Amino acid sequence: MTSFTSRWRRSLAAAALAGTSLFSVAAASAAELVVWCWDPNFNGATMQEAFSRYQAEHPDDTINVVIFDKAAMEQKLQAQLASGSTDGLPDIVLIEDYRAQKYLQSFPGAFEPLNSHIDYSTFAPYKVELATLNGQTYSLPFDSGVTGYFYRTDLLAEAGFGPEDLENITWDQLIEIGKTVKEETGQILLPIDPTGSDWIRIMLQSAGSWYFDADGNVTIAGNPVFKAALETYQRLIASGITTPVSGWTEYTGSFTSGKTLSTFSGVWMTATIKANPDQAGQWGVAPSPRLDGVEGAGNASNLGGSSWYVLSSAPQKEMAIDFLATIWGSDVDFYQKILVNQGALGSLLAAREGEAYQASDEFFSGQPVWQNFSDWLAEIPAVNYGIFTEEADAAVVAQVPAITSGGNIDDIIAAIDAQVRQQTQ
Repeated sequence: MTSFTSRWRRSLAAAALAGTSLFSVAAASAAELVVWCWDPNFNGATMQEAFSRYQAEHPDDTINVVIFDKAAMEQKLQAQLASGSTDGLPDIVLIEDYRAQKYLQSFPGAFEPLNSHIDYSTFAPYKVELATLNGQTYSLPFDSGVTGYFYRTDLLAEAGFGPEDLENITWDQLIEIGKTVKEETGQILLPIDPTGSDWIRIMLQSAGSWYFDADGNVTIAGNPVFKAALETYQRLIASGITTPVSGWTEYTGSFTSGKTLSTFSGVWMTATIKANPDQAGQWGVAPSPRLDGVEGAGNASNLGGSSWYVLSSAPQKEMAIDFLATIWGSDVDFYQKILVNQGALGSLLAAREGEAYQASDEFFSGQPVWQNFSDWLAEIPAVNYGIFTEEADAAVVAQVPAITSGGNIDDIIAAIDAQVRQQTQ
């Protein structure tokens, strides 16, 4: 692909020969938009589709979607921003939602605020909140990690449970269901990765809480939601309805093979489950469980997700903003297409009215799966991920052995709180 720099130099030469002014040549020149992301089949593919729509009105402009290993991209972006050099940075970059505040607060002025270009009232509120700093919002919200409870309808039916038994339940109700399933069928309800904190994060956000408050202060010790989450996690393990797994392949293979009967995860798990066509009609999805006895606890939460950011130094900044606002910010049909083709559940609330979102899915027993997920998306509580979510996660994971072995929850919370405060000083 010919770079914009090369085209610019050729335009300069032509201008010199023709006596044309440099400014008029620049105005007529085509432009190339450079985007960094990490998954060619998901975020890369959706970005290509978005630009193909934009290109219909801007036929001379092109896009260069550069695919990185996710960790390598994050390292490169952070290193270059820290160095103060903007040479080689893209126009648009994809940033994981958990990391957004770390970039925004660590590198003030590096990203372009988009409030005057994007109507943020049209997006899921929690996605807007996580990209907002000092009254300015910096992202074009992309995919959601809205969570759901995926389960084998045929196998739970053997224990006497139907879809109505799984709607808007609590974690303790889920434990009782798992116990009955085990008694009736001998099967295990859930796989669990003992090196992860996903379940605890899902529980926290479902009740509108996190490791930090709105001002970024640590809210671990003395936080009733955090305590309830750890106690619930401990009860889940002690109940005998889970089995430990190691790594992604063993985790997903557990419930797609029928060794376990369900999982709760982000909407992005849909594609993994549907990759088993022989199980069509044998799956259902319910809202995530909620915490018992916690004020404000609900059945909607989030796990993962990412958003697009424009660099303030972007060579094609105006074009980047116009492109994001035109397609990602308003094209409802675009969101139908990436939902069908890439399984990408976007954050634009108006997309929920589209045909793809409202369609029933025979794989999931005829449920309107995408409509359900998009409804739950709108109910996710906004929380402040802050700049130290990864450090807090690491502190939680360090205490998982103590939690699963029946350790004292108050002592465990004190240890987590101490580690997080030490790492965030």
